[in-house]
Amino acid sequence: MLGLFVFLGVVGVLVLIRKPWRLTLEKVSSYIDQKFVGVEYSTGLLLLPKDELSNMAILQQYKISDILKENIHTIKPAVDIRKGMVTLLFFAFLSLISYQFSIMDYFGNASINNETQELVKFQPLDSTRANPSQPTITTQKLTIIHPSYTNLPKTVTSNMNIKALERSKLVWEVQFDTVIQGAYMEISENEYPMAKQEKGYSKQMLLTESGFYNFKFKDTDDATYISDLYAMEVFKDESPFIKIQGLKQFTSFDFSQSKMLYFKAELTDDYGVEDSYIIATVTKGEGESVKFREERLTFDDKLTSGSRKLVLSKKIDLDQMRMEPGDELYFYIVASDTKRPKANTSRSETFFAVIKDTLSGQFAVAGTMGADLMPDYFRSQRQLIIDTEKLIADQNKITKEKFNFTSNELGFDQKALRLKYGEFMGDEDVAIGPTTEEVREVDTESESNLLEEYTHDHDGNNEHNLVDHDHSEEGDNKSTDPLENYLHNHDDPEESTLFTASLKSMLRQAMAEMWDAELFLRLYTPEKSLPFQYRALKLIQDIKNSARIYVHRIGFDPPPIKEDKRLSGAIDKVNNYSKEERIEQPEEFPFIKKSVERLERLIASGSIPTLDDKELLVKAGNELASLAIQEPGKHLNTLQQLKWISERPVTSSFQLKEVQQGLLAAVPKLKPKPKSTKATESEINSLLLKELELHD
Repeated sequence: MLGLFVFLGVVGVLVLIRKPWRLTLEKVSSYIDQKFVGVEYSTGLLLLPKDELSNMAILQQYKISDILKENIHTIKPAVDIRKGMVTLLFFAFLSLISYQFSIMDYFGNASINNETQELVKFQPLDSTRANPSQPTITTQKLTIIHPSYTNLPKTVTSNMNIKALERSKLVWEVQFDTVIQGAYMEISENEYPMAKQEKGYSKQMLLTESGFYNFKFKDTDDATYISDLYAMEVFKDESPFIKIQGLKQFTSFDFSQSKMLYFKAELTDDYGVEDSYIIATVTKGEGESVKFREERLTFDDKLTSGSRKLVLSKKIDLDQMRMEPGDELYFYIVASDTKRPKANTSRSETFFAVIKDTLSGQFAVAGTMGADLMPDYFRSQRQLIIDTEKLIADQNKITKEKFNFTSNELGFDQKALRLKYGEFMGDEDVAIGPTTEEVREVDTESESNLLEEYTHDHDGNNEHNLVDHDHSEEGDNKSTDPLENYLHNHDDPEESTLFTASLKSMLRQAMAEMWDAELFLRLYTPEKSLPFQYRALKLIQDIKNSARIYVHRIGFDPPPIKEDKRLSGAIDKVNNYSKEERIEQPEEFPFIKKSVERLERLIASGSIPTLDDKELLVKAGNELASLAIQEPGKHLNTLQQLKWISERPVTSSFQLKEVQQGLLAAVPKLKPKPKSTKATESEINSLLLKELELHD
């Protein structure tokens, strides 16, 4: 308020000094020059004496003077006073309507709660000292100062029941009609004195937990008075809520695709979001050689701290994150609110993005065999594919001779790899490169048979037929040994392999694909060779995966076997192990149940509660308080009656019955647990029933 008055004072002083409403001839001349084109920006000549003007200037002065005389009635002031008055009256009428119908209350939070609340009433603890002229409260006020980060105005009310945010500051102020010795507040069985003020008493505290409280004071005659119970309900600041839009939980990309992730994050909080960011983790490699790289990413939109609802967008480029085929990206969103001293933080689900690795197989099982049956050159088919793709990409950058030479060299490498597979299959007689007879045949062939070396000729005598199709002597040398099918004959190239029959067929298919891949490389068309190379690589990867087994690692070392007792069959020292354990759940509300039983005895005998009974009722009240916080309208009256019984003498049995009924209503009802019972049946009874059925 002080700042507003200072601002208005400074503005008033400046207005008085500058006097913006005062018009001068220079301002009028400048206005006419801007509004009228015919004056040719020469109105200022009328303000100058003729002695200071030249002949041309004097002629221009006469001309402007005649123009202004003709148009003097069309000149209007820059500010239309009539429009200003109409606008002023309109907004004055709008303000009157807004004030009359309280329209602005719908657009803002009221800082003062004007609801009427009955004044706090007190009753004496000692009914024998009842004073008809006991002190009463004339004014009561409760001020709730919300935490500063909420930006909520303070609430002033006369209602003593409290429902406020955690860590709100509470200020009670009460005034009595007469002088008293002192006022107190009882909160959870603890008594706190209220500070004496000029016109009453006050108490301040920080709201941290729910509970109940009441007022208490002593008059000048040492009589003690207490009020009814009032509820203090605390609700906590919720964590931010994160909602992801436009993104799947798992996303995969091919290497040739545009590897972009675009999504929006909707962030909401009850009192405002302060910060939000993305935690992204990139993984490279597999198994024990995997590497992690964590980065903190910001959103593309500017984050406005304190907003209750934000919609932020983000575009993640996997290429910019230096991801390669086979790499994986894990990321989640973290958001924090404006709570102090420690902010509430929440995080979203984890989202995944993977770049597919087309050149490596994905294994479905873990572990491997004790012996590595795969030599290093089994993995060279991948390098052939990479070199072929590079040659196709560089075709327009190199000469035709170099292109054909490189394609032919790749065809030779493909042939060498194929023959290496043949050696691993057991074809030890096949060598890399053409033999002397093959060279002699090529030299003597005609020009029409130049491509014979690169074609798949099943009738020719080449290395492929030596591997796959040379079975002419198989029938002549076929053994009649009946055990031949069950022996591993290392003399036969077809059987001297470490693979099973199904794997051998897959490997032969891979070698056939390599043959076709070599053919197109020799014909200088590497783009036609790529499909065959990919199929060969896939078959090789399938063979590698099928050769893997899963070995379960366990951390159990069995005890050594005693050879003297092994296979003896002695089980006299083997005992069965049995364990019986009963898990007992703690009884719910034990003091309330005991209080109900004790009150029944007091009502039946007409006795008054003893000190032990009052202690039991206090414990029952503590148990009931936990229920009353959730449903204060249902149990608050019973809790008040328990407090009266524990602090004042009981005047009637009706009061005990009312308390007993309230405690019975608070005890949760047992849920029925039906179960089937099995009746015992002896052999004599079963025989009797059979006889009765026969003679029925």
